[in-house]
Amino acid sequence: MDDFDKRILSCLQADSRLSLAELAERVGLSTTPCWRRVQRLQADGVIRAHVALLDRQALNLGVTVFVAIRTNQHNAAWLARFAKAVIEFPEVMDCYRMSGEIDYLLRLVLPDIAAYDRFYKRLIERVELSDVTSMFAMEEIKSTTVLPLDFVR
Repeated sequence: MDDFDKRILSCLQADSRLSLAELAERVGLSTTPCWRRVQRLQADGVIRAHVALLDRQALNLGVTVFVAIRTNQHNAAWLARFAKAVIEFPEVMDCYRMSGEIDYLLRLVLPDIAAYDRFYKRLIERVELSDVTSMFAMEEIKSTTVLPLDFVR
């Protein structure tokens, strides 16, 4: 990956609707080499998708909840059930398997605490959990989809 690729990625992270001509101009390439690079980045899986970022407040999804989960079931069958459940819940934005005292960390977006309570009840119907700690975000200080490109080799 060279500086042209990084510039392409930086521009597309800011606005994936850029026309090819405008993208090429911004990164300092003619359109054909720029198009080839974009195609290669897509084929290599570096560019996974082109999406629209929506405003959570406008969609009545103003509550962010982080859910720390511990389990005493460390086996493949439990993990498969858990993964299937969280993938099927649209309010789960992120799910991570963690090191340390917490086994899994979820980030949810919801309209209110009652919606979280409904989520919690649906989750515990599907998988056995030994401990669940919920943390409601009071203020969003930074949230971005822009990946840092300074570390790319």
